[in-house]
Amino acid sequence: MGGFFPMIDLKLRPHRRVIPAGTELWRVHLSRYAPDEFNPRLADIHFDGGRFDGTVLDQYHSLYVAESALTALAESVLRSRPHDAPTGDRTIPYRAVWQRTLSCLRTRSDLTLVSLVSGADLAGVCQDARLLEDESNYARARRWSSEIRAQASDAMGLIWESRRNRSEHALVLYHDRCAGPDGTPLEVLPGRGIPDLGSAEGRERADELLAPLYARIARPEWPA
Repeated sequence: MGGFFPMIDLKLRPHRRVIPAGTELWRVHLSRYAPDEFNPRLADIHFDGGRFDGTVLDQYHSLYVAESALTALAESVLRSRPHDAPTGDRTIPYRAVWQRTLSCLRTRSDLTLVSLVSGADLAGVCQDARLLEDESNYARARRWSSEIRAQASDAMGLIWESRRNRSEHALVLYHDRCAGPDGTPLEVLPGRGIPDLGSAEGRERADELLAPLYARIARPEWPA
């Protein structure tokens, strides 16, 4: 981590949660990436990037997964999607699924994560729900991810309650902390996902998954 972290005087007491070997996890990703490939892109320190991405100050690659196919889809496509009047349904723009894949993976070994699920978990890292709820300050969340990494050297990632499918969980894994028997922490399970979410078949299958959340994917915005 180049000596940049920790940058605070607070003592953190992170709560751990172990994801057992053999656990199935789900991921929505750009189709050009392999299902188990970590995103090598580093986030901007102040602006662009995911909530818990690595930065130039803490150069880890990230991989976001969820504990169900529905939660993986919801985390990917339901950000800031309002319920439309009068039906109350939510319409997801086609561009949100274009050139994207839903993949199923399985953990090859136990994964030790820092839990941010409960109020006590968040207090253990001197934070509150704003760390997970604030959509305007991802830079703060990215910095805190690095603070947690610095004070929990065994942490292979984070786990928290999904904002878009409550009671289920989303996870981020750190590439430099994860290693399975052959060097990769996840095994790809072929045939379990949706290879092309933007295809007619892919949209239909995704709509079936998203139906409990009253959401559907729009038709393409250009001629097929």
